Amino acid sequence: MDQKTTATDLGIATLVGRREPPIGWLVINNPERRNAISLEMWQAISDVLAAFEADPEIRVVVLTGAGEAAFASGADISQFEQVRASPEANERYGRISGAGQQAIARFPKPTIAMIRGFCIGGGLAVALSTDIRIAAEGSQYAIPAARLGLGYAFGGMASLVSLVGPAYAKEIMFTARRFSGEEALRMGLINRLVPAADLEAVVRETAGQIGANAPLTVRAAKMAIEATLRDPDRRDLATVDAAVDACFASEDYVEGRRAFLEKRKPEFRGR
Repeated sequence: MDQKTTATDLGIATLVGRREPPIGWLVINNPERRNAISLEMWQAISDVLAAFEADPEIRVVVLTGAGEAAFASGADISQFEQVRASPEANERYGRISGAGQQAIARFPKPTIAMIRGFCIGGGLAVALSTDIRIAAEGSQYAIPAARLGLGYAFGGMASLVSLVGPAYAKEIMFTARRFSGEEALRMGLINRLVPAADLEAVVRETAGQIGANAPLTVRAAKMAIEATLRDPDRRDLATVDAAVDACFASEDYVEGRRAFLEKRKPEFRGR
């Protein structure tokens, strides 16, 4: 992957990937429409993440929106007459957008949503698919499905309930109102709320901390945590156990022990 995944690389100008090892940046680049997410952008998410997954220098991915107004204001409703006008078209739309969300949720490396401004509808679905959400003061959150007559699929609802619980999930869905950053923090919708001027620095510091740690350990921890959220009969504990065993068999485990004894910072290789 080049230093920057350009519009030419993706065939799309509104979904950009950028390498800054150990961080990979995935930028929703549609500020004129408050970073509304088009069908083409949903499709491109998987391409960028696949490149980051294959890149051993990328250890954490930050998802954010271009500009100051929005992380993402939701799906591009201007497309709905073309791409969601019939049950068949809506099924196709749901399949493609769902694949984009799943690409984020199943990404094996840690992901962080860096949120400014509006985080609405499909934009909030993107944020909910990440591992950690760090937001600026003044950010706003909503799922306006009830105002549009849209159905909200089980997978997205399960992600919401797992974070905020059923009572807050019902308030979010039934009222379709906007919630402030302070309310989102109190509900558990976001991990941290920081001054807008400090947002990028805090995200970079957090991503840097993750990137400096042993990648195999972080990956195993992510797998184990996600397994706890599944029904017991759907947990692939053998794969989790294998990931844990790989940590103990790794060169990084040797490096971690040596660095501790030598009182120095470890240099992990991910192997």
